[in-house]
Amino acid sequence: MPSVSPRGNATVLPAIQCRNKPADAQGGSAAFEQAALSHIDNLYGTALRLTRRAADAEDLVQDTYLKAFRSAHQFEAGTNLKAWLFTILHNTFRNDRRHDVRSPVDVDSEAVERAVSDGPTDHSPEQLLTRRTLDADLKAALDALPLAFRQAVWLRDVEELSYAEMAKVLDVPIGTVMSRISRGRRALSDGLRARRAEPNTMGLVSKHG
Repeated sequence: MPSVSPRGNATVLPAIQCRNKPADAQGGSAAFEQAALSHIDNLYGTALRLTRRAADAEDLVQDTYLKAFRSAHQFEAGTNLKAWLFTILHNTFRNDRRHDVRSPVDVDSEAVERAVSDGPTDHSPEQLLTRRTLDADLKAALDALPLAFRQAVWLRDVEELSYAEMAKVLDVPIGTVMSRISRGRRALSDGLRARRAEPNTMGLVSKHG
């Protein structure tokens, strides 16, 4: 998956450790905490795509881990810990944003209705997103997507969650997940194509201006 800024891990992890559980609860949960913390880069990368601000992403990851550690007894051994953590992260993000004047859920619902129609594309966003790093155009095109599409494309093509896992994380039907992935990939392709064509367009304007 794309590499995470060193600031993410270096800043979030100490804060989590400082605010960890009481000493009497630490002994039996060390293995769980170690397993959970192994996903910190994945969570930070997703949080950064959701919030688009490093400081907010760090706060979101900290809150996610604190909630996860306090609810460790609710995790069912043998199931996907990564997906469980993503569910907490997305629920925390939704709850935090409910107090905003413009609700991301409302904005995304409108954007879904205005989504581009089905059709062939020249790009493969899912292949581009599996690179180790995101180039500037791809990052900008991804961040410009409506939240619902950005979540779906990232969770599927970068974090490689299954449709069922995504449906649980996002709290929507599987059919909605599949639709958002498809529409999000097309919107990402269109946005990427437009951004990479901008220099040529500007050059033509300058030449004939």
